[in-house]
Amino acid sequence: PDMLRYRRVAADADLVHYMWLPIPALDRRLLAPKRPRVYTMHWRLPEAGTRIADTLERLLAEMDAVVVHSEHGAVRLESDFAVPREKLRVIPHGSFDYLTRQDDELPLPEELRAVEGPVVLAFGLVRPYKGTEVLLEAFRRVEGAELWIVGMPRMPMDGLRDLARQVRGTVRFVDRFVTDPEIPAFMRRADLVVLPYRNIEQSGVLYTALAFGRPLVLSAVGGFPEVAESGAARLVPPEDPDALAEALTQLLVDPAAREALAQAAAREAATTYSWDRIAHRTQALYRELIGR
Repeated sequence: PDMLRYRRVAADADLVHYMWLPIPALDRRLLAPKRPRVYTMHWRLPEAGTRIADTLERLLAEMDAVVVHSEHGAVRLESDFAVPREKLRVIPHGSFDYLTRQDDELPLPEELRAVEGPVVLAFGLVRPYKGTEVLLEAFRRVEGAELWIVGMPRMPMDGLRDLARQVRGTVRFVDRFVTDPEIPAFMRRADLVVLPYRNIEQSGVLYTALAFGRPLVLSAVGGFPEVAESGAARLVPPEDPDALAEALTQLLVDPAAREALAQAAAREAATTYSWDRIAHRTQALYRELIGR
């Protein structure tokens, strides 16, 4: 129903920009006839050759431009989904800086406020591709810090809790949805934010951590290496608990290295991932397409 309403609204537009089309096979048939069309590829790209990949390829063929958030994503769209390079525009996703200036921020739960030592934070929905079990395996080799796994589960948790019991240090689960006013307290308390993902293009957790200027440890997957190239993150190979444990240990004992990562993250949030810069680049794309 929303797509049908959108078709009517789009009739008076000079350009239509789709931000989220989650059912490509259906959405493709409901696109507004108005051109030019732009689509922003937010969600994780499926494996080439799968049914969803085939329907996504047909949807993208209907667009005059496709915005993607990383060079890695652009390469994949060109090679795996037949999107011509001239249709692709790499425009980053912005940092979630609005979270840093909420009037109704909430404190940490009382038991977490009492923690005095370093904290490693894994934040966001708990899903299989996020590698939480890799992080727990790595944390068996990490001393002198707590691990907080914070977010709504989207997978069975029994196996993760079993792994947590094998860790010598403390692992705390906050396995529920965390509202926006609660997020600042978790982010500001974290000495490290870690994203040990198995695969991804980009991540809302990443953009949240950048907004708060937190030092990051990321798997070398998707567009994550492009963030690390700026100095804002330490990279480790995916699914390598030994390398992850080594990176966490090195950073936990080196406040200067953490501070360098934090400063780079804050700088990137204010420049590369700032909404003003993203808006200007998006407007330039609109002018180009309308001018054609």
